[in-house]
Amino acid sequence: MAHFPEIEVDVSALASSMMTGYGVHATDFPSADVAGLTTEYSFYMAARDAHAEATAAAHEATEAKNAALDSLELKMRGELKKSEADTASDPEKLEYIGWGSRVTPTHALPPGQPRNLDPVIQGPGTLFLDWKSAPRGSGGSARSYIIERREEPSGGGEFSEWTQIGVAIESEATLTNQPRGVQMEYRVKGINKGGESPASNVAPVVL
Repeated sequence: MAHFPEIEVDVSALASSMMTGYGVHATDFPSADVAGLTTEYSFYMAARDAHAEATAAAHEATEAKNAALDSLELKMRGELKKSEADTASDPEKLEYIGWGSRVTPTHALPPGQPRNLDPVIQGPGTLFLDWKSAPRGSGGSARSYIIERREEPSGGGEFSEWTQIGVAIESEATLTNQPRGVQMEYRVKGINKGGESPASNVAPVVL
């Protein structure tokens, strides 16, 4: 007995097949609500396209924000260096600007486990991944994220070993030129000076 698909691309493909089959073989499926199914599919396609546009806009906004943050940090570092020279004889005055005397670094905690990894297919070979950072208090802050992938051999069998395929600064990433027509699984890990986090949930994908 067939099983209802769990992956978005498979749901979409099944809906398309159903509409085509109902249209060609209408007399075999007299109870089918083809118009209703077509309407729901149109709603889905419009929402998917809107999501893709919003994701692209969010990606551009994130890059602009990161560039502005880099510029701000560069300016701040320069000003702090000058301020340290100004107060060399009395470094406690640096507390006036929220800087203060430098302290001995402590060992950093590895990040907590990333959550809710969610894949969204955006086109042939293109996949958008979105996830949530670890809950507060579950570990240190992630400075970046490792993206890993493994594949199932054609014809089935054991998956390959996990392979790092990318690094992200934010809790999202767009992957291009991904394998098509094979069962894949993705996961992410947070990293900082303290080490790696436990891996996120595994997200299955077929492009």
